[in-house]
Amino acid sequence: MFEQLTQLVNQFGQDAVVNNSAVPNEHNDAVMDHASTSIIDSIKNIASQEGGLSQLTGALQNGSLDMSNPAVQQITNQLSGSLGEKFGLSSDAASGVAGSLLPGVLGSLLNNSGASGGLMDMVSKYGGQFGLDQNNDGKVDMSDAMAAVSNKGGGLFGGLLGKIFGK
Repeated sequence: MFEQLTQLVNQFGQDAVVNNSAVPNEHNDAVMDHASTSIIDSIKNIASQEGGLSQLTGALQNGSLDMSNPAVQQITNQLSGSLGEKFGLSSDAASGVAGSLLPGVLGSLLNNSGASGGLMDMVSKYGGQFGLDQNNDGKVDMSDAMAAVSNKGGGLFGGLLGKIFGK
């Protein structure tokens, strides 16, 4: 999971970090490494909170990332705050990096994202083996995830996410 996230940060970081004059070139690699760590730590933290799984699964609305979602806002605030603190970026610069980087990274991570795969790809692929097909339609999709979270407080879906994120 971390390797996939790092690849996504490198992919979307070209514009958000490398081509961003607010980020000194000597910090480009360190900023992207830090972003990967910060994002995964934020996701782990949210997944472990009461209602966090439903916030994460609810971050996708009709296949696109809902930037007003509380989980997305928490990840954005954590990343922008830590970038400012660690690399001395202004609040505007740090928010700009987070705001440019996160839609692509989180959208790809949470959504079906083709060759790079995504969290929901993993759940869809392996979820049936763990009894996650809540509506018995033969596939595990967002409606099953929402049902599992709302009906069981996370249940098996929460357990699977916990294993994915090392909880």
